[in-house]
Amino acid sequence: MNNNKGLPAIDSHRDLHIWIIENLKMVPVPEKAYGNFFEKHCYIILHVPQSKKATQEASSDLHYWIGKEASTEAQGAASTFVQHLQEELGDRTVQHREVQGHESECFHSYFHPGVIYRKGGLASDVKHVETNMYNIQRLLHIKARKHVSATEVELSWNSFNKGDIFLLDLGMVMIQWNGSKTSISEKSRGLVLTCSIRDRERGGRAQIGIVDDGVEVTDPTHIMEAVLGCRVGNLHAAMPTKSINQLQKANVRLYHVYEKGKDLVIQELATRPLTQDLLQEEDCYILDQGGFKIYLWQGRMSNVEEKKAAFSRAVGFIQAKGYPTYTNVEVVNDGAESAAFKQLFRTWTRELGRKKLDRTGRSIQVKLDVGKLHSQPELAAQLRMVDDGSGKVEGHQATAEETKALHSNAEELDHLYQGALVQEHVTMGSEPPHFLAIFQGQLVIFQGSTGHYGKGQPASVPRLFHVQGTDGYDTRTMEVPARASSLNSSEVFLLVTAGVCYLWFGKGCNGDQRETARTVVTVISGNDKETVLEGQEPPHFWEALGGRAPYPSTKRLQEEAASFQPRLFECSSQKGCLVLSEVVFFRQGDLDKYDIMLLDTWQEIFLWLGAAASERKDAVAWGQEYLRTHPAGRSLATPIVLVKQGHEPPTFTGWFSTWDPYMWSNNQSYEEVVKSGVSHLGTESAISGITAEINNFQLSQWPGESRAGPPDLPAVKDTQDISEMELGPRVGGRSASTSISTSNSSSSSSVSLVDSGSLPPERLRYQAVEDLPQGVDPTRKEFYLSDADFQDIFGKSKKEFYGMAKWKQQQEKKKLGFF
Repeated sequence: MNNNKGLPAIDSHRDLHIWIIENLKMVPVPEKAYGNFFEKHCYIILHVPQSKKATQEASSDLHYWIGKEASTEAQGAASTFVQHLQEELGDRTVQHREVQGHESECFHSYFHPGVIYRKGGLASDVKHVETNMYNIQRLLHIKARKHVSATEVELSWNSFNKGDIFLLDLGMVMIQWNGSKTSISEKSRGLVLTCSIRDRERGGRAQIGIVDDGVEVTDPTHIMEAVLGCRVGNLHAAMPTKSINQLQKANVRLYHVYEKGKDLVIQELATRPLTQDLLQEEDCYILDQGGFKIYLWQGRMSNVEEKKAAFSRAVGFIQAKGYPTYTNVEVVNDGAESAAFKQLFRTWTRELGRKKLDRTGRSIQVKLDVGKLHSQPELAAQLRMVDDGSGKVEGHQATAEETKALHSNAEELDHLYQGALVQEHVTMGSEPPHFLAIFQGQLVIFQGSTGHYGKGQPASVPRLFHVQGTDGYDTRTMEVPARASSLNSSEVFLLVTAGVCYLWFGKGCNGDQRETARTVVTVISGNDKETVLEGQEPPHFWEALGGRAPYPSTKRLQEEAASFQPRLFECSSQKGCLVLSEVVFFRQGDLDKYDIMLLDTWQEIFLWLGAAASERKDAVAWGQEYLRTHPAGRSLATPIVLVKQGHEPPTFTGWFSTWDPYMWSNNQSYEEVVKSGVSHLGTESAISGITAEINNFQLSQWPGESRAGPPDLPAVKDTQDISEMELGPRVGGRSASTSISTSNSSSSSSVSLVDSGSLPPERLRYQAVEDLPQGVDPTRKEFYLSDADFQDIFGKSKKEFYGMAKWKQQQEKKKLGFF
């Protein structure tokens, strides 16, 4: 990197790099602190794919993150550093502008098990995260959606709500409080984050307790009350999540951005569906996706100054549109577009294909090695084949009533096979390769719905069939209207009359098509066969079609393979609308037993059903809604495949970089983890011991009924024995402590503290530390006032005072001489 621009060195062997903007410089963040972000700072995040496959296909991602309290100077420095980094890294880098609380799904996908927003700023001499640090008291508000985030909030019951999870972190004691409206999946994700904090910041030695609101009073509940005071009144509901549904995401508009003299012009070009040819390599464009995300595309021939102004132009567009300042911005370069950007267009192609062409233009068939499909699931996924389709075909001659009955009883059939079936919803004309392979090239689709028509059944009227395909893996034969306008010079057709079956070969068809047609004709008709070349048709041929008529005579262009990367989403419903959360850089571990996940490979839609997922019956409808509302105007005939946890076919697993078939049998559920808490969450005796210590401390501080509010619990020292805690406040370098055994035996406890309400105001107010009576905590002078004196001086009761925010307490104490 260029040291003249203040850029740091980058380790090419790591995929993720994070820097904090400190004193307007880029300072590296230690890896163990990844996922922790201070609100007063800006950060720069660089993700560089490391796997060979990712390196070939994916671009790098460069983010700059803005804390909600970050200064203008820090934001400006971050923007400048990102620009310099972009220049050094080259055009295969996607740039992102992230704002706290509104980050992109790409950003969140880096951090497992979640992101933690920390209050304030990071002092130069303070580390991001220190292991074995127990001098801490904080309350984290955890939003345990698919992308988990935790925010430090006021240490008060006022911060709680019914719909979220809260972590009371007391150093050696960590209590996860689950709101009454939280789901099992949210509780599970919250616990994963809690355990991660314990392991990273406490060396795995802290004790974890679980409290489910409204279930029962437990020892951890008593600890919470000792810290927060008794809860008064009902909790409010959680603030509704502002999720963007698929209908909003489908509203896309493309704008051309260019300079006209000294003016910047932003001209609307097109709306959904967009096509790739709208983007010209010498220009720049803004793509507005429903106002929730702004893309800026830069052509490879656009000038350098335009590229430097990318973010400022995007921010200006956001302001002009009146969108929120936190609106996400993504800057993409021509040839290095993100998967999300590409899928906003109806087509996005590149030279691809399973078949190769020889020098004469004929296709060279690549022999399918069936034995490799299960050992190489990536191959199975690319070819969309789980096997060669051989085996016994049942229901080949099913009536319409039988087919309807089979569809309605699909669940019953699934139960018969103990849930191991993969269900695929296929629409006529869009059959996937494996479906076609089952019929070995002999799939015939007749028009109408009245009975069967097949070999040996005379045709009362002429019928015309279009043979589409070149081998047993890609061939379907569809009946089309029996008229001349249905023909095409590049295709093969079968015309069945009462006395003869014509094989009509267009001038543009190849040998593979002709050979396939000769196989299919034996399925459709038992009549005499007559081969007819285009231009040499007998009169009877045209008579059967109702006379000559114009038809396409130019060679049909071969459709290019779409260049789309697979994308994985979590599915949920909000007010009846489908809401998706994307997991970028997905892996098997992102599939949770409580989830329904949608994997879009463009040619197929997979819906993965977790073993404990609710709303499973809605899965197919969600897949259909996804296609219907897709910004690219997707075909509703795209096959939808239902896949159950533990029964994934190689056509599904092949899209993941690695796959462990035994993973599901090794993972404990949330309920199992909590139930086996002796080994994972700390023993009951340890939690009980801590409760007893805090209760004793509280009794010494709050005699009788005067216990009014949350005292400052002292920090727990790093000790191997959690049965002892330092409970008394420090006075002049000495400490008053109480040691309680975690056993059930009774023991006395000695607390050398001055009692509450025992000292007159003049002994406490405006007194230096050395002038205070022995035993008085200098940080809590007001505590030793009588209730009457406290009311006279502060104008409120102790209970009201200790129920206030910490900073408000400090402010009043400074003003009244008790600081």
